[in-house]
Amino acid sequence: MADWGVAWDVEADVVVVGFGGAGCAAAVAAHDAGARVLVLDKESGGRAGGSTRVSGAVWFDNRDPERAAVYLHSLSAGRPIPEPVVRVWAQETARNSEWMESLGIPVGLAVPAPPEFPDLDGSDVMCGWIGVEGRMGDGLLWAALSEAVRDRGIEVRLQTPARELITGDGTVLGVLATAPDGTALRIRAERGVVLATGGFEANPEMVRDHLRLTDPVVWGTPAATGDGLRMAVKAGADLWHMSNMMTLPGLRAPGYEAGFYTAFPNTNSFVYLGLDGRRYCNERVALGHGHARINGSYQLFPTTPMHIVFDESARRAGPIVPGRERLAVGWASLIEGYDWSADNSAEIGKGWIHRADTLAELAAILHVDADVLSQTVDRYNAACAAGQDDQFGRPAKTLAPLSEPPYYAFTAAPILAWSNGGPRRNENAEVLDPFGAVIPGLYAAGNVSSTYSWCKDGGFHIADALAFGRVAGRHAAERGGSA
Repeated sequence: MADWGVAWDVEADVVVVGFGGAGCAAAVAAHDAGARVLVLDKESGGRAGGSTRVSGAVWFDNRDPERAAVYLHSLSAGRPIPEPVVRVWAQETARNSEWMESLGIPVGLAVPAPPEFPDLDGSDVMCGWIGVEGRMGDGLLWAALSEAVRDRGIEVRLQTPARELITGDGTVLGVLATAPDGTALRIRAERGVVLATGGFEANPEMVRDHLRLTDPVVWGTPAATGDGLRMAVKAGADLWHMSNMMTLPGLRAPGYEAGFYTAFPNTNSFVYLGLDGRRYCNERVALGHGHARINGSYQLFPTTPMHIVFDESARRAGPIVPGRERLAVGWASLIEGYDWSADNSAEIGKGWIHRADTLAELAAILHVDADVLSQTVDRYNAACAAGQDDQFGRPAKTLAPLSEPPYYAFTAAPILAWSNGGPRRNENAEVLDPFGAVIPGLYAAGNVSSTYSWCKDGGFHIADALAFGRVAGRHAAERGGSA
């Protein structure tokens, strides 16, 4: 659509679509570079903030950009990231803490985390995770960043979803959005539009097509429905990293928008079974943010539905879903406000977790062959007694039998924490078409267009969102008007 054919309802220099971590960083950076900025978000105040609001909200402590670049290359595992993108990523992620402090936000070491992929070259760059006030999760990062946006007087329009990019002669001129009252808004972006709309993990069709998960359950915001990706594709964008993601073991709870991440921190009396009732993996495999080393290479894990079975001793050992006092992360906990019971009894009573006095009874509930389930548990228990798992190599120190009835189980579809893929971009966060040319006036940052082609360590996604949010905001602000 040509510029002269549009009757603009609202005008700004830079329009940022999305009010999460990347969107806030872009808005602040663009404003501080002298631009008039408008932020749009489709959610209400109680739900805005994207995945950042319900994430671990920490970034890795990058003290050595050169080693960080080496680590990122190693993590890509044969899926190369353009060198200019790697270089800017390494430099800008090293500036995250300084930038946060320049906004008056106190930061500190939240978790002294070792690298999740210690065998990879460059992993020595991992010195821990930094968070607001030296804390993890609990919405702290988004609260601080959104306050920085509002302190600058930047206009934020909530419940105003962007529907389409308005273009002319191949240049992005603005955004077609819907106001809270349902009327159309044609919003002029004199210097550029920054897409910071998050991933597509809450879009079942996209998840099936690109991630090959058939029954997705989200851990983060239900608003991550791929809006920015669709708008960018219609404007001519190429795509990258579309098959990459992070999943976790977890369960779906009736009546809740998001799922619950499950863990067994105080017990090892549990197994993961395929839908046929047979073990299919090392349940204590070292798991990074979405990848585990299986059969000599890093693979996405978990990627298939599974039955998780445990016994009475495990039930008593503590909650299988971390409480907010231990892990203040996830939509169901932070936004929907659910507190998991200390001994899992409330959730058993709700029917979220099945209970059976015998394995045969449990098999009937799970619709698996009783003999198969019995043989599976017998073989696992024998491995525990021998101190060696010949099937899958589960470490001896993690082998604990399922020997105390009653028995419990739930069927877990992998919880999808986030998708990684989206519009391909360059080192300036400019979106590219399939021939590698810049689409003028269009930028992307955060999970809508993550840097990561394969493995990613802790604190990497927030680091990426802050870094390329700033890059996008600055570059857009410095770009001349397209009219």
